[in-house]
Amino acid sequence: MDFEAARKKLLAGLGLEIHDRRVLKAMDKVPRELFVPLASQHLSYEDIPLPIGEGQTISQPFIAALMTQELELTGKEKVLEVGTGSGYQAAILAELAGSVVSVERFSALLEGAEKLLKRLGYQSIEFHVSGRTLGWPAGAPYDAIMVTAGAPSVPEELLSQLRDGGRLVVPVGSRWDQQLLKVTRKGGQDVVKELGACRFVSLIGEGAWNG
Repeated sequence: MDFEAARKKLLAGLGLEIHDRRVLKAMDKVPRELFVPLASQHLSYEDIPLPIGEGQTISQPFIAALMTQELELTGKEKVLEVGTGSGYQAAILAELAGSVVSVERFSALLEGAEKLLKRLGYQSIEFHVSGRTLGWPAGAPYDAIMVTAGAPSVPEELLSQLRDGGRLVVPVGSRWDQQLLKVTRKGGQDVVKELGACRFVSLIGEGAWNG
């Protein structure tokens, strides 16, 4: 299969809705086919989520692009990613930010992602196995936080790790359907923007779902 041609075709379609050219350029650079199981590689550049094991998924490319765009990265930020998964989103963030802290509760997924990302040459990503506490408070504050799992409400635990002026993008809703939200901290207040309907696996931890 010609993955490069498939990637170019996907990005041409995404470009009709995603206005940040840097996001599209980063997605063009990251080979999504390496972040999915072999059995799914032929679907790598379809605009759909794909299973990656442990009941988790790699996000639909449009959603990955939209979430990244809304973080408004310029190249200097310290970004927290909650939910490493296969490592694909971490790679995109690393292309656009100064540094990335990525946490994942499934150690097998984290180890696989870390091994692949280091093989691909990504040195600015810090990996941690997450516990019940959401995020990685030891590395706070962050300029931007991306959550790749759905929460019942905007987690205060993550807002507290965001610097003033920082952006949090998180799916919020039920276990089955969520609304993608962008929350910007401004002078101790939160400005919320709705980005559209989405569907993610559940975010597990204090301030989210119990299990």
